[in-house]
Amino acid sequence: MEFDLPKTALLFAIPLLVIVAGTVTSPMPPALSIGISVGIALFGVFTLVVGIKHGEYRATN
Repeated sequence: MEFDLPKTALLFAIPLLVIVAGTVTSPMPPALSIGISVGIALFGVFTLVVGIKHGEYRATN
């Protein structure tokens, strides 16, 4: 399977939206659930960037 930008964005966004929706609808205070959701999103972006860079490295070496 060839990953391009639309496929990568879709495969990144769907699980992230499910996790964030579950966090927001949980019985936590709103400020806490928003903080957790932001942290999850930032961690997801970080791991996506590291994964892309690692894939680029593996493809060239």
